[in-house]
Amino acid sequence: MRIGELARRTGVPVPSIKYYTREGMLPPGERISPNQVQYTESHIRRLKLIRALTEVGGLSIAAAAEVLAGIDAPGTTPYGMLGTAQSAVSKVAAERGTDEMWERAEREVAELVRRHDWAVRPENPGWRTLVQVVVAYHELDQGELLGLLDRYAQAAGALAAAELAAFDGVPSLDAQIEGAVLGTVLGDAAMAALRRIAQEDVSRRVQERPQTG
Repeated sequence: MRIGELARRTGVPVPSIKYYTREGMLPPGERISPNQVQYTESHIRRLKLIRALTEVGGLSIAAAAEVLAGIDAPGTTPYGMLGTAQSAVSKVAAERGTDEMWERAEREVAELVRRHDWAVRPENPGWRTLVQVVVAYHELDQGELLGLLDRYAQAAGALAAAELAAFDGVPSLDAQIEGAVLGTVLGDAAMAALRRIAQEDVSRRVQERPQTG
């Protein structure tokens, strides 16, 4: 198919297709004449993946390019791609609070990891993000929210096990790698969306609860 057909079938404008090709995010098509390039179904799938990562998953172009480079790298494994995808979705802000507050939060995160018997290193992309969350909770005296972290951890542990089991059963290595990426990037978006839906439901039920006394 020509580039116009590729654009029509994917909803990606021609200039964007050319940009993704220049950036190495989309493999070039096969040149069949000096001014004609042929594209295949694999280009459609890659463009759909790019759109999923950027438009649904919220990744920047740079982060999406990093993830795609990892997918294309020789010897890539699903578990290796988890780290790449985690780095892409982890939003790390500038350190805030005093050194004492930061050290306290580090200890609390380490203790949470120990309580749940997780074999995780502080270099994990989510570790620093969680430390920043704990620092912010302390700064704003949100002890009630700090108390929820163990429940978050329980849910996260069960979900992570289910996600890994899901793509482990996929026979194709390429599909496993893609599943690891989408499970991380779009999984974050799905959980955020489900949480907002659930919060609206719970809030409505609380408001409709009969008043006593």
